[in-house]
Amino acid sequence: MELRTTDVTRYIMPLREGGSLPALAEADDGFKYVLKFRGAGHGTKALIAELLGGELARCVGLRVPEIVFLNLDEAFGRSEGDEEIQDLLQASRGLNMGLHFLSGAITYDPAADMVDGEMASEIVWIDALLTNIDRTVRNTNMLMWHNELWLIDFGSSLYFHYIWDNWESHASGRFPQIKDHVLLPLADRIEETDDRMKEILVPEKIREVVELIPDDWLHWNDTELTPKEIKDVYYRFLTERISQSKIFVKEAIYARETLI
Repeated sequence: MELRTTDVTRYIMPLREGGSLPALAEADDGFKYVLKFRGAGHGTKALIAELLGGELARCVGLRVPEIVFLNLDEAFGRSEGDEEIQDLLQASRGLNMGLHFLSGAITYDPAADMVDGEMASEIVWIDALLTNIDRTVRNTNMLMWHNELWLIDFGSSLYFHYIWDNWESHASGRFPQIKDHVLLPLADRIEETDDRMKEILVPEKIREVVELIPDDWLHWNDTELTPKEIKDVYYRFLTERISQSKIFVKEAIYARETLI
């Protein structure tokens, strides 16, 4: 697996939604991207969650906008008039990430947009695997584009990496927050989905996705682990969580039964 790398040429406008303070930007390939900044509040850990979550979802056939690495030049943003934005741009020099901008897309509306049980189950499963706490009725983080459902914003996933020395217990966790998932009432095939997902997300595929993380994003102040060792923890977390998926599947099924 390999992601494209391109250079940001124009900052268009801030997008005031999302914890990573994203922006709409143009790159030297002529495309527009939702730019996620390494200098935002949660730093590169939010970018890693976005990268791993998006690419794992893509592996199982869910629609995710193309993810690219975006270089931000050292001089970029010096002429920006807004001091807050200028500080963010300066703190984000180097390698950031972007999602292809889906022009004309609208926010998924659970009251108006139809999602079948199979797709709902797949999305619930992948979010339970990733411990994604941010796909709720209040903030669905899904878009409708050309009458198709697209997933965006996995930045609130894998929150174990903020308490790095406790990852083993998170790997086997039930993830009770799945009860708040916007698609849970529609997810009537979670058990069947579990079998299919485990056939796709084999350890070799997990390793391939984890290896996409740039070493440049893995120099943290809160651990003495090397980039290679950090990648190995992500790999072990994901493979162990998949091997114990019956735990979070059972939790999701129970949570759904209490809703319907």
